[in-house]
Amino acid sequence: MPFEIVRNDITRMKVDAIVNAANRSLLGGGGVDGAIHRAAGPGLLEECRTLGGCETGQAKITRGYRLSAKYVIHTVGPIWHGGGYNERALLTACYRNSLALAVENGCGSVAFPLISAGAYGYPKAEAMDVAVEAIARFLEEHDLTVYLVVFGDAAFLEGKKLFRDVRAYIDDVYAETCLPKGVEHARRTLWEWDESAALQMDQAFGEAWADAYADASQAPTSAAQPDWDNLLRQADEGFSEALMRLIDERGMTDAQCYKRANVDRKLFSKIRSNPAYRPSKPTVFAFAVALELTLPQTKRLLGKAGFALSHSSKFDIILEYFIKSGNYNVFEINEVLFRFDMPLLGSGTAAV
Repeated sequence: MPFEIVRNDITRMKVDAIVNAANRSLLGGGGVDGAIHRAAGPGLLEECRTLGGCETGQAKITRGYRLSAKYVIHTVGPIWHGGGYNERALLTACYRNSLALAVENGCGSVAFPLISAGAYGYPKAEAMDVAVEAIARFLEEHDLTVYLVVFGDAAFLEGKKLFRDVRAYIDDVYAETCLPKGVEHARRTLWEWDESAALQMDQAFGEAWADAYADASQAPTSAAQPDWDNLLRQADEGFSEALMRLIDERGMTDAQCYKRANVDRKLFSKIRSNPAYRPSKPTVFAFAVALELTLPQTKRLLGKAGFALSHSSKFDIILEYFIKSGNYNVFEINEVLFRFDMPLLGSGTAAV
């Protein structure tokens, strides 16, 4: 995937370049800086002595020496002084300048630590926000695989309102599944009740009606005659065909779609060229998010790939929450999935 949050030791990442959260001297230190210098060996320090240091927000590149990575990109993050001293802009510059340097040197993959979130005191949740936003913006214009390496527990993310809202929604859904069916039905919103009606119509080639009634307060009593030829064609299409049709209907380009889905261009090409392609469930959800599908539409796309949305799966419940909330930011979704130890959207195998 183009952007993935992983738990790992950054010195073990098998990528073209790793980023070092350095100090201005570039001569080593504690934390990530010291770990990278120890793993790379004395050659790294010798080369760093020739660079003349580095200003906050800027980046410089060296060889990787004993590391698996070919290069080390050294960047100096801001020290946290409360947020009123241009810290966010400087931290954003660290990511932007490091990524630009990676591209200039022909790197296809880069791994970052959470810059400034250690001894420099930048609040970790805010540092994560800056990292995700800066990397996501850069990837809008470049094809690159980027890893954000979080060492240890990510409990610091629990303080964000989004995580509290998602956790509350999960608890509500789990509680609902334990109630008698009659009570459960009474607690459902009218939107969900209408969704059930839409899904029944889908079984009778009524897909064309589902979206029209997605927000209705009552079940439909009458409808125009559907386009049966079109419904029959859609009933026979596989996941690949359905995805390409939806992209066309949204007026999107292929690149817009796979970038919004956080899916690698090569994987997208495989899906496009192979009508029988069977994607993973996270990949289906990634495209549903990219296309901003409603929940009924998402369920139908899942069905094309042989999946169903289940309230017994925390992963499914989290995605249901975001889709029903109209939040289609794949990177925010992946932050939440990461905290809950779930597969990420557009998920692939992390470089380790």
